[in-house]
Amino acid sequence: MKQKTFAFLAFVTMLLLLAGCTAEPATIVVTKEVEVAGETIIETVEVDVEKNIVIYNSMQGDPEPRAADEYLVSLYEEQNPDVDVVHSIVAHEDFKQAIRAYLTASTPPDVLTWFAGNRARFFIDKGQIMDISDVWEDEGWNEDFPPGFKALATVDGKQYFLPTSYYWWGIYYSKSIFEEYGLEEPQTWEELLDVCETLKSNDVAPFTIGTKYRWTAAAWFDYINMRINGPEFHINLMLGTESYTDPRVKTVFTDYWAPLIENGYFIDNPAAYTWQEAIQFMVDGNAAMYLMGGFIRDSYPEELQDDLAFFQFPIIDPAVPIGEDAPTDGYFIAANAQNVEEAKALLAFFGSAEVQQYYADELGRLPVHMGVDASGFTAEQQQGIKMIQGADYVAQFYDRDTTPEMADEGMNGFMEFWDTPGSIDKILERLEEVRQELFEAETE
Repeated sequence: MKQKTFAFLAFVTMLLLLAGCTAEPATIVVTKEVEVAGETIIETVEVDVEKNIVIYNSMQGDPEPRAADEYLVSLYEEQNPDVDVVHSIVAHEDFKQAIRAYLTASTPPDVLTWFAGNRARFFIDKGQIMDISDVWEDEGWNEDFPPGFKALATVDGKQYFLPTSYYWWGIYYSKSIFEEYGLEEPQTWEELLDVCETLKSNDVAPFTIGTKYRWTAAAWFDYINMRINGPEFHINLMLGTESYTDPRVKTVFTDYWAPLIENGYFIDNPAAYTWQEAIQFMVDGNAAMYLMGGFIRDSYPEELQDDLAFFQFPIIDPAVPIGEDAPTDGYFIAANAQNVEEAKALLAFFGSAEVQQYYADELGRLPVHMGVDASGFTAEQQQGIKMIQGADYVAQFYDRDTTPEMADEGMNGFMEFWDTPGSIDKILERLEEVRQELFEAETE
């Protein structure tokens, strides 16, 4: 599918160049294949070569984000009738694999969705993301966005990224299951273990999880590490200045994570399921909780939305500062974009209060733009905001806070640990070798 997407973009570019050599205006109809919910569908795109063109590739492949993405593109074209947005939506996981090929192509997409933090920094350092400091200045984002989010977009004093929305992570649970067994939201680790034992004794899996894509397991490492060792240690580990063979890291696995696995507190064979497929265990009443981001509601059945709630990952050591994961999403312009001015205009639209208000209202994403009206936010959104604002440190996520190479090795290690918890020493020694190779080489 990725090769077909690249071919589509190259085809569009060729047709535009040819059309520019003709005197007659033309409307070109092309087709592309897009994966939606595991199925490949054919879409047609009309490219009016009389208009300005901007090519936009998005990873908003889940149904609700996809609908929102398509609506915003249509709204932009309605507001800018002289522009055609060549819009391609690629499934989220495929997009993660395809983006390197996009950015090394001779004619990359102009505007792309992506993640803040190290995931963007990786491409910024390679010179593959455009400096958009002028857009920040022209649109007033230096004043409209909180300093912390500006910092996420800034490298060496220049802005390269547009952060637009963030979401909290928490332990989501079925209110009806908790009510059936007289359970309350646990505040401490000991209370969480008590909840797990009650559920297990009633043949309900305490936690569901789908690790077919490994990042879901990384959330458990993030939270346990931050809760026992503190967010400062965690971030330093992500930055490569702490060691994976540090006894504090081993404690995360041996004293906290391994007992959850060995006591049967997770569903069986989680690697067989995507994160969306694992939701079904909660829907069917066979599991009660899921450590997941707020986007879980995008894939949760509409008729059961009122049964879903979340609580903060329990405190393990009250003396340790509180860290929370709040991944931030947004957009950037490829350094080799062919339609720069049109790309900057589209980025200005995505960064506006109007668009961020729409995402907040329709998808429950928390907006970066301080001009968004928060008075209509749901109780859950307010709960998420309060939790993030009360944190001592806000992290992105394991595979966003460290380098792609380290994240890949780390998540492989987490999956190996899941299958064989007793092999943790060997796993951590291997991760430490990778850390030294990747990070210490940079300082030589």
